[in-house]
Amino acid sequence: MSGGGKRYEHAAALAEREREHTPGEAIKALKAFPDARFDETVEIAFRLGVDPRKADQLVRGTVSLPNGSGQSVRVAAFAQGPKATEAKEAGADVVGGDELVEQVIGGSIDFDAAVATPDMMAAVGKAGRVLGPRGLMPNPKTGTVTNDIAKAVQDIKGGKVEYKTDRTGNVHMIIGKKSFTEQQLLENYLAVVEEIIRARPSSAKGKYVKSLTVSTTMGPGVPIDPNRIKGTAEAAQTA
Repeated sequence: MSGGGKRYEHAAALAEREREHTPGEAIKALKAFPDARFDETVEIAFRLGVDPRKADQLVRGTVSLPNGSGQSVRVAAFAQGPKATEAKEAGADVVGGDELVEQVIGGSIDFDAAVATPDMMAAVGKAGRVLGPRGLMPNPKTGTVTNDIAKAVQDIKGGKVEYKTDRTGNVHMIIGKKSFTEQQLLENYLAVVEEIIRARPSSAKGKYVKSLTVSTTMGPGVPIDPNRIKGTAEAAQTA
């Protein structure tokens, strides 16, 4: 068996996937996984009791991770004039107006997130076929279309992440790096859980959080008890 296979086998034993864990237990198990040759990303995956085909059951929004994501995010800002200057000063990696839109349409995408001022959205919309499928289209609902362009850039750089249910009702999000402390990962985890619960559509019926797991890039998923997603039984009343 290869070194990677042995590492995964060891991690799978630590994950105890035959039972559901409390959040603290799950994160402790992840931290005990054998280290890979790089700092792995820690992710959370929810299976929600929603029908994403219905517009009123789409779960979408943003959440600010209190300890950041641990990732270096390149941010593009579609802005002109003084707003472009504000975006640059706030740390945007790529800034431009119509010329940036044309570059994107041409296939040049050198960024991981995008923000825009409202006056730029007519032009940015022309690049929708390129930005949309990549999850990069600025949207007022997620705070990425705003006149406060500096704050939008700073929020993303500081650990604000977007989420959206996929076609099967699942939500995947990054909650940090394996090098984070257990406390840092738990704080990020709880921030995400609180946001997902807050975003529950009023039209969703029955069990909302059907299952959830946390995992590392190279490791197995560790299941968390959906009745104790905050670490206590009281979560069952809201989830």
